[in-house]
Amino acid sequence: MANLPVASQRTLHTPHGDAIGASYAWTGGQYCAIHTANGVVGCGLYDVACADEFGMAVAIAKGTPAHPLREPEDLYDAKIVAASGAAQRLGVTQGMTGMQALERMLKAGP
Repeated sequence: MANLPVASQRTLHTPHGDAIGASYAWTGGQYCAIHTANGVVGCGLYDVACADEFGMAVAIAKGTPAHPLREPEDLYDAKIVAASGAAQRLGVTQGMTGMQALERMLKAGP
């Protein structure tokens, strides 16, 4: 029987409001994300072009093989390297931190 991946989901309490953090890990890989009612701050595994096609607000932070983004909290200080059009309309820009992107999404309202 194969080993199942490790999956974790929890509520994150930030100064800007609550969000759902998720992480997944398996032999040879991992990814993480922070989900809000208005969009997602995620690692480099997410695809901005696909998010744009569906009108979804997605901000991408990228880790490195030496410093991968494993847990959602790792996204707080990571730099945003790409953002979908919907995320940009919420004020998310390349170069800000994941926490700054999260703040824009949490303060955007419904």
